[in-house]
Amino acid sequence: MRTLKHFINGQYVAGNTEDTFELVSPVDGETYALSPNAGATEVDLAYSAAAAAFNMWKKSTPAQRQKALLQLADEIEKNVERLVNAQSQETGQLRHFIEKEEIAASCDAIRFFAGAARCLEGKAAGEYSAGFTSTIRREPLGIVGQVTPWNYPFMMAVWKIAPALAAGNTVVLKPSDTTPVSTLLLAELAAPLFPRGAFNVVLGKASTGSLVVSNPTASLVSITGSVRAGLQVAASAAANLTKAHLELGGKAPAVVFADADMDKAITAITTAGFFNGGQDCTAATRILVEDSVYATFLEKLIQKTKSIKFGPPQDQDALYGALNSKNQLEQVKGFIERLPAHAKIETGGHAGPGPGFYFEPTIISGLHQHDEAIQHEVFGPVMTIQSFSGDEDALRKANDVEYGLAASVWTCNHSRAQRFSIDLDFGTVWINSHIPLCAEMPHGGFKKSGYGKDLSSYSLDEYTRVKHIMCDISE
Repeated sequence: MRTLKHFINGQYVAGNTEDTFELVSPVDGETYALSPNAGATEVDLAYSAAAAAFNMWKKSTPAQRQKALLQLADEIEKNVERLVNAQSQETGQLRHFIEKEEIAASCDAIRFFAGAARCLEGKAAGEYSAGFTSTIRREPLGIVGQVTPWNYPFMMAVWKIAPALAAGNTVVLKPSDTTPVSTLLLAELAAPLFPRGAFNVVLGKASTGSLVVSNPTASLVSITGSVRAGLQVAASAAANLTKAHLELGGKAPAVVFADADMDKAITAITTAGFFNGGQDCTAATRILVEDSVYATFLEKLIQKTKSIKFGPPQDQDALYGALNSKNQLEQVKGFIERLPAHAKIETGGHAGPGPGFYFEPTIISGLHQHDEAIQHEVFGPVMTIQSFSGDEDALRKANDVEYGLAASVWTCNHSRAQRFSIDLDFGTVWINSHIPLCAEMPHGGFKKSGYGKDLSSYSLDEYTRVKHIMCDISE
């Protein structure tokens, strides 16, 4: 049994050995390591290291930051096997998914931000007041406190640190208490490429996360997590007037019209709903189908869902692996147990065979708009299906949730697709597709899905501040 260490100031640092907790693999339910639970001492030490590093890193040129980030992407690719081994054990994700999707996308994002670091710009210098020349500087914010989730632990860490470091900031990051190992490896790979203390990782539970986001040294705090966690972070940040970036939950609708390519829609939507065990805030969780084709669509959807496999990390034929933890499995089971009498489980609805934390791909029909499973995030391989009659009914049902992260519309009618892309109240709208992301485009939502953007130049802007400099040029 190994005991993990924090990564602070470029090296592993032992935590308080009297305050540890077990890390349990969702693959088999077995404990594989102990994690320290950082307190104020370790968090303050990490912020001190980040502050010292910032004095150097903020003076680096965009070209220097680009070089370090490009080297980091190369190092990640050289260490794919280590990362896959670590993350498949801590998340239960499929090995081929981690390598081909998560790590590949992470390297692509790092390389994007490496290039974007050299493209920061402001308004051209000019005389906006007689006798004065004004210029605009884009500057790093300073030290950034970040908290990442367990569903894509490596990629979510990259989404946080890459724009922060590209803009010249330094980082104190707390990964999820259930999935810290791949993030520690990321910090280890980054250490030789950046100033000591530029990227620090402190391990712990929610209490540690509270210390990270409430630390007055932070110029920005950023979290990807639940709405409940986001509200707590926003309150902590407000106490220090600290800027906050919140990427929270989702309840994405997939709106399918009668003229859509039904087979294409079913294949894409089931993939988008069940991959990674449905543990994705942009997953297709609510299928809305035009009433004239509802019965046919449902029949084909059930057939497709019954063909989907889940399995252990090495299963090449599976679409998804284990759920993150016993607690997450119990949460999904709880939604099923609390279904109202008018709901119907069309397929699935049960936990998979143990000892790991697996759950069947599940389709639920018959729910009303304000039932729990329609309104709240299950975060498991569970999709609901409803019918609608006409554009107005479709929009009402799609928008009638507290989340606003992502949605999709399926139709061959171009003008309808454009109207829906405008009227759907979500940060991302896909047309005849669901869930593809690219580093060049922003990811972030509206309403209780939070505020701020990951990915793209919009994310880079989040990690900078704007300074106006005015010079007297009068004779």
